[in-house]
Amino acid sequence: MASPILIEACVDTVHSALAAEAGGADRIELCDNLVEGGTTPSAGMIEECVARLGIPVFVIIRPRGGDFLYTSSDITVMLRDIAHARRLGVAGIVTGALERNATVSGNVMSELLIAASPLPVTFHRAFDACRDPKRALETLVELGASRVLTAGQAATALQGATAIAASVEQAAGRITIIAGGGVNEDNVAEVVRITGVTEVHVRGTVPVRSGMDWQRDGLALTKPVLEHGVRAVTDAERVRKVKLGVRD
Repeated sequence: MASPILIEACVDTVHSALAAEAGGADRIELCDNLVEGGTTPSAGMIEECVARLGIPVFVIIRPRGGDFLYTSSDITVMLRDIAHARRLGVAGIVTGALERNATVSGNVMSELLIAASPLPVTFHRAFDACRDPKRALETLVELGASRVLTAGQAATALQGATAIAASVEQAAGRITIIAGGGVNEDNVAEVVRITGVTEVHVRGTVPVRSGMDWQRDGLALTKPVLEHGVRAVTDAERVRKVKLGVRD
């Protein structure tokens, strides 16, 4: 490959953030509530990750799960969260907002970009929910976003690789396209080869069983993404394998 591929790890705990760094991640996207696709993490989580990591910490600003059509109160929360994140020393913001007709909300994004300045802003996978991705990309370039995270309007980046490649070509260096969605050590080389991206977004998790000595059978206090008592935790070795997968 002509240039090194930047690995961004999506994490939701300090433990996972440290594991991602140990595995060779170049940057993290810090989230909460990944079951809902990621929401804004707590101030304590942000502060601890910024303090302990030697790689850039980008923070998602998303007030809730669900769609990306926000009320005025949602937007106020997002602006406050960006201000808090900046004070805590984050290196970048990840966010996104749409209009009812599934276009990029220029008004909302302008507010968010101004609030985040001079930090770089990534428009997250709300991009994949846009009616017209080509138009959306041009809007984001005009607004001054730094990056777009996309799976090419598909379930995974590999499935949407052709569309991601089209976005890379359209972007023509004006904005960075990040391939994300199911990218792992087994497919990262193919995703990069097809798309031509220079940055990829990965989870790199393994299931980790709870350390509790006793748990009540049948008790489900969270959505059953994995077996009860098991959670997904970023694994340094999986991140390392992704890193190795995009080297010459």
